[in-house]
Amino acid sequence: MIRATLKGAGVAVVAAAAALSGFALQASPAAAQKKYGPGVTDTEIRIGNIMPYSGPASAYGSIGTTEAAYFRKINEEGGVNGRKITFISYDDAYSPPKAVEQVRKLVEQDNVLLVFNPLGTPSNTAIQKYLNQKGVPHLFLATGATKWGDYQNNPWTIGWQPTYQGEGRIYARYILDNHPNAKIGVLYQHDDFGRDYLQGLKDGLGDKAKSMIVSEVSYELAAPTVDAEILKLRSSGADLFVNITTPKFAAQAIRKASEIGWKPVHLLVNVSSSVGAVIKPAGFQNAQGIMSVNYVKDPTDPGLKDDPGVKEWNAFIDKYLPGVDKTQSNYVYGYNVARTLVQALKQAGDDLTRENIMKQAANLKNFDPGMLQAGIAINTSPTDFYPIEQERMMKFSGDRWENFGPVLSGAMK
Repeated sequence: MIRATLKGAGVAVVAAAAALSGFALQASPAAAQKKYGPGVTDTEIRIGNIMPYSGPASAYGSIGTTEAAYFRKINEEGGVNGRKITFISYDDAYSPPKAVEQVRKLVEQDNVLLVFNPLGTPSNTAIQKYLNQKGVPHLFLATGATKWGDYQNNPWTIGWQPTYQGEGRIYARYILDNHPNAKIGVLYQHDDFGRDYLQGLKDGLGDKAKSMIVSEVSYELAAPTVDAEILKLRSSGADLFVNITTPKFAAQAIRKASEIGWKPVHLLVNVSSSVGAVIKPAGFQNAQGIMSVNYVKDPTDPGLKDDPGVKEWNAFIDKYLPGVDKTQSNYVYGYNVARTLVQALKQAGDDLTRENIMKQAANLKNFDPGMLQAGIAINTSPTDFYPIEQERMMKFSGDRWENFGPVLSGAMK
């Protein structure tokens, strides 16, 4: 049953109902006695979400679209333990005040069981205290800020993707091993998102950070461009560029660097590595040789055309999101994280209380949602709220990313 569809900039509501398709149940059997929290009945599980369908981070809106489509698939196949998912997703426009407003609506009016995969460090920072005070699961956040793993102080919040600080440490290791004499210029978003990456980079460089980083330039999310910031970085003499930006600004930075003939070693953060959302708008010719990290499979990689996970993902996209640009990594991300939630719901069985949902989210063991790279799996425990802690380096060549080197850990433990 589809109760609503994604709407434009004001409020986006997606209601989808859905059932588990062919991946293994990993944990506890269903409890003999049914126990329900808010938003749960014998036939329904109400899930809340906020996503920037409009505003400066609207490129990420396709994550919400993918999640809605996946839950629709689940519902058409019978639901989770016989219950359909009603997925209610509102637009927060990447605005913390709007995020608070929408999450309060989800909890107090829509009566959702949990809030799933809200996107962005600023928005999640704004809603974290409220959800933890209310005892509402704040699950599998679409942000890699380190603080989402603080299970002692925020026991209702758990991250999903690798942390920004962990990724920053991986870049530092690469720089020290391959460019030990580099003059590093950093462009970063002036908020918790940007500062987290920068902290990881500095931690990884250790005592050498002060001498190697010759310029740190920040930009505001509301800025129209980062052209002036790129000019400033070039004038600093930097020959290695660490690009800590969200998609709109990442594409601008790549284009501007090329326009002015600045050709540093270029490290681009994973959250802005989408070919469709960033590299293509920036121009393939301008992105050659840029490096980043990744932890998911590239469905356009010819070497993975017979991979079972890629085949299943392609079948899902072709049926539920026909015609979308498969080079946009958001469609892979949304699929993986939606499958992770369904796994936690499956493990919960008939004990669909908020307390048991958190218990199951913190009890995922070597779970593979199908589109993680070989050697990487999801693992959580009551004292480990960092589900994914491994990544691989990759370099852009031609019209696609190519992995190189081993799987690396940026573990926060």
